[in-house]
Amino acid sequence: MSKPPTFQFGGMDDDDGYYYTGQTPFRKPNESKLRFHARRLISIQTLARLEYNAEVAETKFNRSLGPIELTLVGLGAVVGTGVYVLLGTAAKTQAGPAVTVSFIIGAIISGIAALSYAEMASMIPISGSAYTYAYATLGELAAWIISWNLILEYMVGAATVSIGWSSYFVAFIVDAFGYELSKKWTQAPILWTADSFKPTGDYFNTPAFCILLIVTFTIYFGIHLTAKINNVLVTFKILALIIMIFSLIPFVKTENYHPYFVPKNETTGFFGPTGILQGASTVFFAYIGFDSISTTAQEAREPQVSLPIGILSTLGISAVIYISLSAVVVGVDRYELLNERHPIVSVVRTTDMKWLMVLTDVGALAATTSVILVLLIAQPRVFYAMSNDGLIPRFFSKIHPKHKIPHLGTLFTGIVCAICGGLLPIEVLSDMASLGTILTFFVVNIGVIILRYTRKTVPRRFKVPG
Repeated sequence: MSKPPTFQFGGMDDDDGYYYTGQTPFRKPNESKLRFHARRLISIQTLARLEYNAEVAETKFNRSLGPIELTLVGLGAVVGTGVYVLLGTAAKTQAGPAVTVSFIIGAIISGIAALSYAEMASMIPISGSAYTYAYATLGELAAWIISWNLILEYMVGAATVSIGWSSYFVAFIVDAFGYELSKKWTQAPILWTADSFKPTGDYFNTPAFCILLIVTFTIYFGIHLTAKINNVLVTFKILALIIMIFSLIPFVKTENYHPYFVPKNETTGFFGPTGILQGASTVFFAYIGFDSISTTAQEAREPQVSLPIGILSTLGISAVIYISLSAVVVGVDRYELLNERHPIVSVVRTTDMKWLMVLTDVGALAATTSVILVLLIAQPRVFYAMSNDGLIPRFFSKIHPKHKIPHLGTLFTGIVCAICGGLLPIEVLSDMASLGTILTFFVVNIGVIILRYTRKTVPRRFKVPG
């Protein structure tokens, strides 16, 4: 069988030496099955083939996302449960008032990954995010591993956030109407202890299940409508956080900042310089989500330009918000008194301003809803890329003729997430969601270095400085 034609990436790429069809490698004459499958594990998707796949898919998607929409997609994924929950844990148990420094360190570390994502997105503007980048640099085996890490980050992450949404929904009903919903129908029936699952006596986390299904069916009607809804949610939650920051400033007490750098506690091992670094490792996950922008590459206008802008703008805006909010929160209330599960809500309640309490609850609901929305957008597009490459069943790559989305993958993702959100505890889901993120970022950084040597001449609209 002859080698398929070479498709030039921007007129600069060269496929010589690669024996690859875009679905699976051809089996060479007289090649044993063992050798064929071993070679397949390290076969890569060439940049020319990726561009060809993008051209084939051009008529399937609507390119309706510009830099502003992509930035709002990124903010939709980033500014959410992380800042509403992780801030309390990092300040109370690890860094104290210096949690602001932890957020700065976390932003710098995330920024390194964001720069690499921006360069890769400008070179390979294809749906699939880190999965596609791994396929283009390290081969099929690495791509397969990364794809499952992305499933943990996006699909399991959406289920995790839905549980946070449920808890904020319960708090909103209490603060706005003074009515407390039954725990039997708002908490998971399973509890994870040290080494086993145990029944809680509760029935089902109904709010988590419902919000996931509602968001799934919203996404089903197309990226254009979904992007508009996300724009509204993100704009509202950013305004709510800004109002919250300025409303809390008059309640800041300078004595709450002393000591700013809490001495190390030899008994617990918390605080001190190591505590700040521990806090940075915790709040680092509050920045995760900017990579979801790269999954919408085939729905972006001028992706080589707009994707890097969206990725870097997302990180910059979220870093400013996180640093400002953390500085105000630890100034209003002593770090020892912060609620680890609802730090911002607990701090706002100390002001006795009912309108601000309700705004905080509604802002938290908008924030977590937008996170769920973007994660449920991202995961079907990873499935789409995997299906196109023949790694999972082909029905995941089917595009709805009217709505122009991978509709079967969207429904599958939403239903699985809804079941997980309704049944499983947040501890299990959050551990699973964060498991593969560091490895994913590592692979993207390595991919940038590899392509600097193997594809020197491929045009890059953005390059990592230095």
